[in-house]
Amino acid sequence: MESSLTTAPSILDGDNCETWAVKMIVHLQALDVWEAVKENYEVPPLEANLTMTQMKLHKERKTRKAKAKACLFAAVSPSIFIKIMKIDSAAEI
Repeated sequence: MESSLTTAPSILDGDNCETWAVKMIVHLQALDVWEAVKENYEVPPLEANLTMTQMKLHKERKTRKAKAKACLFAAVSPSIFIKIMKIDSAAEI
C-alpha cells in the first residue's frame, strides 16, 4: 500500500536554519522534486513536432520545478517569504 507524505517540515524562522535545511531536503526528496532544486535545470520552451513522451517529460520537469518552489515558499515565515518571493529558481532560494 502506497502512502504519501503531506506534512511539511517546520517553518524556517531564521533561528533554525541548519535543522530546517536537513528536513527540507528530505521532504523535497520524498516529494520527488529535490532533483529540480539540486540540478537547477532549465526547462526550455516546447519545440514543434515533439513526441507525446517528450511533451510529457517537459511537463513533468516544469511541474517539479514549480512544486519545489511552492514547498519552499510554504515552509518559511512571512518575514523570510518577503525576502525571497521574487526569486525565480528554487535552487537560489
